[in-house]
Amino acid sequence: MISREEALQEVREHIKNENMIRHMLATEAAMKKLAQYFNEDAELWGLTGLLHDIDTEITNEDPVEHSKVGYDMAKNLGLPEEAARAILTHNEAHGIEPDSLMGKVLKAVDPLTGLITAVALVMPDKKLSSVTPERVLKRFKEKRFAAGANREQIATCEEFGLSLGEFVSLVLQAMQEISEDLGL
Repeated sequence: MISREEALQEVREHIKNENMIRHMLATEAAMKKLAQYFNEDAELWGLTGLLHDIDTEITNEDPVEHSKVGYDMAKNLGLPEEAARAILTHNEAHGIEPDSLMGKVLKAVDPLTGLITAVALVMPDKKLSSVTPERVLKRFKEKRFAAGANREQIATCEEFGLSLGEFVSLVLQAMQEISEDLGL
């Protein structure tokens, strides 16, 4: 299987937008944290989060292809089928539901990292350290705030046994732990 260093090198080769790279790093951290919570393979879950949008700049002209190309790329990089399939199913455009815990978590984590980032960016200091789970939950209810963060996807956390509050807390904590890497 590909190492974390090799995966990050692949990300930097295929993604030039620094904000997208930060999103992928945030997703990696959240996936690792949730893997630990569920006693799963944190290295594999982290790689899946890191690589989940590796095809974004390749498929930006055709968003329906997004994650199909990523699935193939993940397989070519040596990720196991479960991880590649999680990457494929995180994009709702295909109508393919995740069939693993990893896939379900990735699909819910992806928009939550964006929502948490948006909350940090409206803080006076623009720092994750100033964000609380309560503040994220308050903004979650404001449909116009970070409108691109799919609340229905985030709320699927209950399908894998976490309340929205627990889920937000775990993902926020993961992102706060790498705040310097995220520039927040």
